Order: sequence, then structure tokens, then C-alpha cells
Amino acid sequence: MIRIMKSRKFTWMISTGFVIVFLEISTAFGQVGTEMMPKIVEKNGRHALLVDGQPFFMLGGQAHNSSGWPGMLPKVWSAVKALNANTLEVPIYWEQIEPQPGKFDFSLVDTLLKQGREHKVHLVLLWFATWKNGSSHYMPEWMKHEPTKYPNITGMNGNPVDSPSPHTQAAMEFDAKAFTAVMGYLKKADLQHTVIMVQVENEPGAWGSVRDYSPIARKLFEGPVPDELLKPEVLKSLKRPVDAKGTWSEVFGNDADEYFHAWSVARYIGYVAAAGKAVNPLPLYVNAALRDPISNPSASTYESGGATDNVIPIWKVAAPAIDLIAPDIYLSGTDTVLKVIELYNRPDNTLFVPETGSSAEYAKYMYEVMAHGGIGFSPFGIDDNGQGEGEAEIATRLAPLSQEYAMAVPMMRELAKWGFEGKIKAVVEREDHADQTIDLGSWQAIVSFGAAGWRTAQTNKRPIGKAMIVQLGDNEFVLIGTLCHFTFKPLGANSGKAWQYLKVEEGQYENGTFKLLRIRNGDETDWGGPRIGAIPTVLHTTLTLR
Repeated sequence: MIRIMKSRKFTWMISTGFVIVFLEISTAFGQVGTEMMPKIVEKNGRHALLVDGQPFFMLGGQAHNSSGWPGMLPKVWSAVKALNANTLEVPIYWEQIEPQPGKFDFSLVDTLLKQGREHKVHLVLLWFATWKNGSSHYMPEWMKHEPTKYPNITGMNGNPVDSPSPHTQAAMEFDAKAFTAVMGYLKKADLQHTVIMVQVENEPGAWGSVRDYSPIARKLFEGPVPDELLKPEVLKSLKRPVDAKGTWSEVFGNDADEYFHAWSVARYIGYVAAAGKAVNPLPLYVNAALRDPISNPSASTYESGGATDNVIPIWKVAAPAIDLIAPDIYLSGTDTVLKVIELYNRPDNTLFVPETGSSAEYAKYMYEVMAHGGIGFSPFGIDDNGQGEGEAEIATRLAPLSQEYAMAVPMMRELAKWGFEGKIKAVVEREDHADQTIDLGSWQAIVSFGAAGWRTAQTNKRPIGKAMIVQLGDNEFVLIGTLCHFTFKPLGANSGKAWQYLKVEEGQYENGTFKLLRIRNGDETDWGGPRIGAIPTVLHTTLTLR
């Protein structure tokens, strides 16, 4: 039974065991009702992105770098539809927004807002400004004409490097002013919060030099390490003595060059982010081009200064206005990718994968992101970007994720909530195709991988199988997967006892309620348990002892 009670300030919906409060007055952000500011919340080291006041998981897709222009958008929206995405990540360009100093053109932003609403898709705007993949190619032309005033960094050998200097005060202030103008415009033009997050710069850092060796950089490098990095908890996280002090080389030794550049880049971006957030507190993030987190390679082999896993503590101190650091996952190998997910899922950092590949080898990691309480997942380059792909070709290319998104869309809010509450556990198929286990308190799930067959399964040619289990109660679970087989065994005091499936229901969630398609039984649950083929399937399952 549900009772509705109204007062001057609230509507109360009361049902057994819970109370939902709907605000009918202006919120702390100045909006009314469901039009609340998107924000990230944390509880017990887990995170959720709240959109319209409820947990939201971004089933995303990112447009190609040059596809944010109006003439390219029809193909982008076609790809969004094919992907079944609820969120589009799309660039906006400093060079377009500020074609002359202090004169702003928000027509591109207006187009994106209008079309996002028409397609009922949320937006994540990508601020291509001082940094884009380590370079400054999206700076306005009037800045590019003055390379001495807005210089690139200098390599160790004295030669210029195609990467902007983070020590240029004038460039930093212009970037901050432009970003503030964008954020201020969104505050006025986007009361509906079509935009739910903003990325500040893009894969910042430098290729071709571990740091800047210009005279101004050398002077700073030879000076003392800033006090903010000498706090015991920070030094401990960087595996340095808690009482260390002195120059960068004295405190950080062989890592000094990279750590100095990470600090310099992060301070610059932190300044830009803080300026924008002061006028519009939307969630902000920085994306990172990764290094191999297992082999610990030299900084000369990856984009130094970016938010790689080894310098996350430096970024957290240097850029507190950045809400999260997000890994762009293009690395291969299950162990490597799972390590990345682990390292970027921290009590002080919300897990979000804003860029990855669209193949089935990458699609499987969406389950792991959900299980870790992540807030979103997105393949890069969903549109054809002028390459002449037809709709059928795009649909085929995006199929590994579009099928997963089609399954997840109706139950997105539930998945986001379950992830925040820590109720989801997941496994993915590894290169050896070995079975994986999931402990569920009184039960252990054993997941094997392979194409569904009669009593047995054929081994997958590629390690693309995946499985996710949501624990709703001691004996009640939601099973989701592709190319996998579930079975269970009792644990603890019930170890060794006979058991059976009380019921295995196949269906989907609609408006928060599980809708039955069919009950699986007999051949479909004998021989250990249900098998799932290439189409993602949702099973509501209860177990019992015999």
C-alpha cells in the first residue's frame, strides 16, 4: 500500500520500509523538482553520479574529435541511436568559441543542447583547449600567431616539443576565462541539465619529453617541492619518506622529472577548473592516456605529466576542483585492464571510463566498471567521421556494446543503484578461458565461458565472455551475461548439501519492476545451470537447499 501526503514543502510517498521525498521547492542549486544539479556522491568509498536526484550510469558513446561541428552531427546522432546510448560525449573547441580575444560564440553549444534534448540524450562536453592529446592545436588562432607569448615546452636537448608549456601564466588565464564563459553560459542556457559532466582539456601531458626544460621550468625544478606535496599522507602515497624535503630531485629522485611535470600540468588545469566551477558546479573530470600499470615503464615511453596511475596523488593535491580522473582504456590484456580499473577506483576517485574501444574485447569491461561502482562507460569514435560508413556498417561495428546497452537501458537506474550499494559482482573471460568464481556469502557461483550448446558449450574463439551477478538477498540473485554458463554450490555450514534452482525467470526491468518473459526449467537449468548465448540476458534467480 502506498499513501501520498502533501505539505507546503514536500510530497511524501510512503510505502512499507521506505520513504521517498520529492522536493517541490527550489533546491539548494536554484532549480525545482527533478531539475537538480548533477553531482557525484560518495558513501563508504563507493560513488554514484546523481542525475535528477537519482543514481545514473552513463551508457555512453564519444564522437570523433572533429565530429562536434553541426554538419557532422547527423551521423553522430545516427550512431548514438545504433548504440542505444543515453549519453553522448562530444568536443567543444576553444578556437571556435573564442575566435577573437574576449569575444565568444556559443552557437555550437546551443546546437548541441538543442539536439541533445531532441534526441533525449544527455551530454558530456569535452573542453578541447590548451591540451588535446598532449598538444595545443585547439588554441585559438590569435594565440597560435604568438608562439613566443604562448610557448611550447623545451626538450632536454633544447629543441622545442609539440606540447604547451604549463608555466605560461597568460595562456592559463585566457584558458580559465574562456572555460568560465562556457560554464557560465551553460548555467543560463541549460536549466534542464542536458549536460551532466564536463571534461577539462583532453589527455594532457607531453609526448617526446618527460618535462619542460625551459629556463623558467629549470628554475622551478631546482627550487623546493611545494609544501602541499610534502604532507606526510601525500609522501606516503608516493612511497617517499614522510619527512622528506628539499628540491624535486632530493625528494623524488629518479621520478623527479615526471612528478614535476605532473604537478605543473595539474596546477594549470586545476586553476582552469576552479574558475569554471566557481560559476557552475557541474562535475568536472580529466581523462588520462595510460601507461602499463604492471610493467612500470619509463616515463619517456608514455605521455608524461598526465594523470597516469603513479601520479594520481599529485593530481589530487594539485587540482582539487577536478572531481575525478578517468582512464582512457586502449591497453590490451585482461590482467592489465583489470589493474587499470582497480587503480582508478579509489575512495577519493570515482571510476569512469570515458574512452575505450568498441570491440567485444573491450565491451566486456563494462560489467567490471558497474561492479566496481563506476558511473559510466563509453567507446570512442562511434560515428563514421566522414569515412563513408553506412548505417548498417556502423550498427555492425557497434553491435558488441549496443546489445549490452539495449539490455541495460531499461534497468539503468537499478544498475547504478546496485553498483553504488556494492551489490554487483562481475567476472570476465580471460585469455586462458578458465572458469571464474564469485563468492556470494552462503553460495559460490562458478562461471564458465563459451557459446551456448546442448549440455555443453564450445570454447569462445576470443576471450569475450562476461557475467554479472546482483545479490538481492541471501538466496536471490539477478544473473546477467553473454557467452557464459552459471552454476552454484553452497558454502559455509551448508557446504556439500544438495540444492536446486527454486525458480529461474528470464525477463527485463521496466520502470523498476522485473517483467517476466518466461521461466527456464528442465533442460535449460539442468546440467548445472542456465547457459547464456551471444545476446545479453537477464535472469532473476532464487536458490534453495533440498
